[in-house]
Amino acid sequence: MSTTEQRVAVVTGAARGIGAATAVRLAAEGRAVAVIDLDEAACKDTVEKITAAGGRAVAIGADVSDETQVEAAIARVVEELGAPTILVNNAGVLRDNLLFKMTASDWDMVMNVHLRGSFLMTKAIQKHMVDAGFGRVVNLSSSSALGNRGQANYSAAKAGLQGFTKTLAIELGKFGITANAVAPGFIATEMTKATAERVKMGFEEFKAAAATQIPVQRVGEPEDIANAIAFFTGEAAGFVSGQVLYVAGGPLD
Repeated sequence: MSTTEQRVAVVTGAARGIGAATAVRLAAEGRAVAVIDLDEAACKDTVEKITAAGGRAVAIGADVSDETQVEAAIARVVEELGAPTILVNNAGVLRDNLLFKMTASDWDMVMNVHLRGSFLMTKAIQKHMVDAGFGRVVNLSSSSALGNRGQANYSAAKAGLQGFTKTLAIELGKFGITANAVAPGFIATEMTKATAERVKMGFEEFKAAAATQIPVQRVGEPEDIANAIAFFTGEAAGFVSGQVLYVAGGPLD
């Protein structure tokens, strides 16, 4: 694919963890990548990994829950890379607590980033996908969508993203746009490290304990999720839409 035909991908929450691994993987697939995170400077490492390998990338700072910032970010993507036709809604935040301790602001923050953010980003980019007659939306859900103690807000948001994904697939399919969700299980990231700290466990001990409950006997790495996302964003995945893929080292109900 020549540079003029190069697909442009947008990955949110791409400064680290799953988002960073996904941005690097999509660049390796030949995509130009907009690396979006709350702090533009934090995106530098991800962008440098991509450009050092000969890829095209740009760092953009934006709060995905802010409509004005989202619109400005996508305008920059169009100007600096071209019209985006691949979107990975990965930006996320944790505000874990048991229900009786959870504040309204804890609830709102998680809903705003995961659900409102995914809505705003998808709405801002879908017109470029429609114009191109091609689009790939991948939303990051979680095994927590099935329920997880201390995560009423996060579980609800991740379950909500599954419904959002299926509706996008129905509405946008006729325009050559697919929408799918990837639902990670235990992945070794800064987020899971924070969870370990919350329950007062060392991270290595926390990972080892988690691995004993996973059929493949290891925890996941960000690259495991990036691999699944890369499939859904590919040219060959045009007949796969509205699906939720649990990437968790074993079956989940």
